[in-house]
Amino acid sequence: MNELIQKIKSLSEDYFEEIREIRRHIHANPELSFEEHNTAAYIEQKLTEFGIQGIERIANTGITFCLDGNGNGKTIALRADIDALPITENNDKPYRSQNEGVMHACGHDVHTASLLGVTKILNELKDSWQGTIKFIFQPAEEKSPGGASILIKEGILKNPKPEKILGQHVMPLIDAGKVGFRKGKYMASADEVYLTVKGKGGHAAMPENFIDPIAITSQIIVALQQIVSRFANPKMPTVLSFGKIEGGTVTNIIPDKVKVEGTFRTFNEEWRKEALHKIQSIATNIAESMGASCEVKFAPGYPFLINHEDYTERNINAAKEYLGAENVEELDLWMAAEDFASYSHHVDACFYRLGTRNEEKGITSGVHTPTFDIDENALKTGMGLMAYLAINELNN
Repeated sequence: MNELIQKIKSLSEDYFEEIREIRRHIHANPELSFEEHNTAAYIEQKLTEFGIQGIERIANTGITFCLDGNGNGKTIALRADIDALPITENNDKPYRSQNEGVMHACGHDVHTASLLGVTKILNELKDSWQGTIKFIFQPAEEKSPGGASILIKEGILKNPKPEKILGQHVMPLIDAGKVGFRKGKYMASADEVYLTVKGKGGHAAMPENFIDPIAITSQIIVALQQIVSRFANPKMPTVLSFGKIEGGTVTNIIPDKVKVEGTFRTFNEEWRKEALHKIQSIATNIAESMGASCEVKFAPGYPFLINHEDYTERNINAAKEYLGAENVEELDLWMAAEDFASYSHHVDACFYRLGTRNEEKGITSGVHTPTFDIDENALKTGMGLMAYLAINELNN
């Protein structure tokens, strides 16, 4: 093990108790997207205690600053997200959420605490690296249009402009102490689909006198599945799922309208646009052919996430040096979406997974669930590995 790795691992151990308490404080005080005022103030407080200067706000609740190393060099960025989800926590832990109905169920408390640990490590080891590191504590990852796109519009990738950007995300499918990487396309784009089928309601015993939006909606939903099975390239992962149907009140009344909500996900921007056009065309044409109408609306979501091949390969090799090859896994495509993807369309990016699972401790729940939690030893990996990946990139 080289001397730098030994130093970083030693500092990760030294700072662990402090970073764990920071994670617990953030976990107990979650705030929703675009409302992270107390979280941002807490991050600023901790950075000030660390002796960090030049702290700036961006997009209201975002935090950014730069650290300069020992000599000129390139600039890279490190990002963590800070918002929570509208979920009621069901964990009996001393650090459980104190904000009823709001929970850090996606691990952003872990990302934020880890990046604060990275800050301490890199600030301590400033003589060991050269160049500039831009730190980004980003709001609103969980809510469209996403904090990343807003920060980009407000200039987060300028003055200085990073050549690379690095992010990590908890993964409860991977054991604590391990990480996962995937080169190339990794996570899908995600758009929300809203359909309102309007017919003519009346007594269910006389369907010939009315236009049944429930029957029409069922045909629309079945037909739209042909977009995936018959229009999509079978080599291009594509998902169209509907998660909500709302229409009618009782068994014997045909309603006037039915509302449907769903999501469309894929890995190609041209196909993404084409598929959304087909959704609109098929839904409206079927409705009109049966005497109804269909209003189609889309809420554009995040683009697909692409990990730069060479940059990710370097990080994989560095992670194997730091953790051992047996603790670095290869990830499969993931149809979930993540707004870190927005950065990946502007700058060479690498987004990897931080293992948080511990079956012996009963820590197995998935993200976005009321019982999600982590093996807090993962914080050592979270801060130590990212610090090493940053230094490795800057010094090579």
